[in-house]
Amino acid sequence: MENQSLFRWKHYQPDIILLTVRWYLRYNLSFRNVVEMMEERGLSMAHTTIMRWVHQYSPELDERVRRHLRPTNDSWRVDETYIKVKGQWMYLYRAVDSKGNTIDFYLSKARDKQAAKCFFKKALRSFHVSKPRVITIDKNPTYPVAIQELKEEKRMPEGIQIRQVRYLNNIVEQDHRFIKKRVRSMLGFKSYETATYILSGIEAMHMIKKGQVHQGVKSAQNGVGFIYKLFGIAS
Repeated sequence: MENQSLFRWKHYQPDIILLTVRWYLRYNLSFRNVVEMMEERGLSMAHTTIMRWVHQYSPELDERVRRHLRPTNDSWRVDETYIKVKGQWMYLYRAVDSKGNTIDFYLSKARDKQAAKCFFKKALRSFHVSKPRVITIDKNPTYPVAIQELKEEKRMPEGIQIRQVRYLNNIVEQDHRFIKKRVRSMLGFKSYETATYILSGIEAMHMIKKGQVHQGVKSAQNGVGFIYKLFGIAS
């Protein structure tokens, strides 16, 4: 019943909607590119329709994928990268474990202690995330302060080791590339809210591609079936 209500009043079948959302989030396509690809299949739709679908179903995809993620390990690599929203630079906080599995992400308008705390709190709430034994950070001075305050608030274990070793963070900096490459081909985010929605979907697709789900998605076809299953649709 829940899955049926997600697609209620839509003029297209759920599998068509998810196809356009998945293509847009996964590949370097614009909304108009997806429109042309659907026209080749005999389906006519406006680019704004696909845009609304992406905004609606990206957070839903992220939420549903998280229920099926394998646990990460306790060695965190934390860094932030830049994302332009409505002509202004904002900061995408991201963390992966020592094997490159995504721990979590958080888009912030500021790069300060409060933003770092919000990111760590969000990451620690995720069911697939192991509490950190060691956190590798860059030279951003807000991280140690945020971690210390979270320790005092009993949100982080006392014995966490903080490392500032540049080469150890190469793994998260490399992982930024997929996200940056996908965002670069877009025309730009128009608001913080739409950026948050779309980035959640891009990150969810990236986690599926990296094989972080329990089902062991090993091919694009497996990925399609997995997403359909998440939404209760027969593939």
